[in-house]
Amino acid sequence: MSKNIKKIFVDVTIDELEKSKRNMTEKEEQFLDMGLGMFIHWTVDVTVGVVESHWMIGADQEPIDKMYSQLPDLFYPTRFNPDEWALLAKTAGMKYAVFTSKHHNGFCMFDTRTTPFNVMNTRFGKDVMKSVYESFRKFDIETGLYFSPLDFTWCLENDIHLHFATDEVIPANNPGLRSYNEAQIREIFGNYGKIATVFFDGPPADLKDIVWDLSPETVITRSEMPTPELELPDEIIDEPWEACYRLGNAWAYKATNENYKSGTDLIKLVIDTRSKGGNILLNVTPDTYGQIPFEQERLLQELGLFMFFCSEAIYDVRPWHVSSEEGGIYYTRKKNTDTVYAFYTKGPWPYGERMNITLKNVMATEHSEIEMVGQNGTTLEHHPEADTTTRFTQDENGLHINAMRCFRPYSSRDWPNPVVFRITNAKWPLG
Repeated sequence: MSKNIKKIFVDVTIDELEKSKRNMTEKEEQFLDMGLGMFIHWTVDVTVGVVESHWMIGADQEPIDKMYSQLPDLFYPTRFNPDEWALLAKTAGMKYAVFTSKHHNGFCMFDTRTTPFNVMNTRFGKDVMKSVYESFRKFDIETGLYFSPLDFTWCLENDIHLHFATDEVIPANNPGLRSYNEAQIREIFGNYGKIATVFFDGPPADLKDIVWDLSPETVITRSEMPTPELELPDEIIDEPWEACYRLGNAWAYKATNENYKSGTDLIKLVIDTRSKGGNILLNVTPDTYGQIPFEQERLLQELGLFMFFCSEAIYDVRPWHVSSEEGGIYYTRKKNTDTVYAFYTKGPWPYGERMNITLKNVMATEHSEIEMVGQNGTTLEHHPEADTTTRFTQDENGLHINAMRCFRPYSSRDWPNPVVFRITNAKWPLG
């Protein structure tokens, strides 16, 4: 286990993690092969653009009363089209999606008999989660479940003062809340088809075993593996893990004062995560009308453009012996092979010009072939006379690559994003 792993567990201790381990190994492997998923935070709070659920802690009674008396009536997403969400995820290269069935506020985005505080009792009056799952499955994207065992509505109804994850509010100390959550999980797994992954955002008590009893092939992430939020480990983790990141600075829809990452930064984040052996969930925040904000859409389209050319270095990969080295170089390795991918992230690689890089942590052999991923290495547009061959030499100082970028994602021919080299029959220089 990585020496820094303790700091990236969320809402669960290492001792608690070691008590379960019922994820099927082969399903965890398939989970890691996917690499990239869409996180979707959407609940009734979106109608006023407040932070999901957490605002309730310390809030006056008046806004809490308004949440129950007014927000369901305001929930009327007239432009809700989950096919568009799924198409965006597919375009971005995402293999799975995790949807918020119930956040800490206790509002259920699915049809449930356990509480009237659910999407069926809004002005919209439709089963949002069912529609989301149907759309993502239509596009062959695996469906995942976010579920909060911390239910603030249940706590308020039972005169429990709200704090976050304190002894008073966690299900293990409240048999009624445990039964309530169990009933909802049984509804979901009985009514919503195959669910590939579950993200328990809070201490799950017995819910993990219930999920595995109902669906043995489901992979539980949070509460069963490291799930860092907004940070990555310093080194490779030798077990399954999943990071989750926002595209801006909010998990839920925020109408103003939002600051978004650049497309290049987003791509580098995906590369960094995969180089250390993890999956990454990238969070989108549908707005009051049910649309993913255009800023987020464009960021994911930029990621999708990178994936269009370079996805082979992101899917079905595992870490190399090191995740990175100086000079903005990151590594992944194609699963069960000796093909290594080296990502150059330091700066633009000019179109039609030769550049050199030296790699210290991978060694070519007499059988190696090296090419920039996304191009055939034989043709430069409008320059049939150009020598576009990728050359390389290996010596005691490293693997020296001399290459020309010939693939052209932009009409302007510039490309500020990383490029990737495929190195076949590669060896580890130190062993």
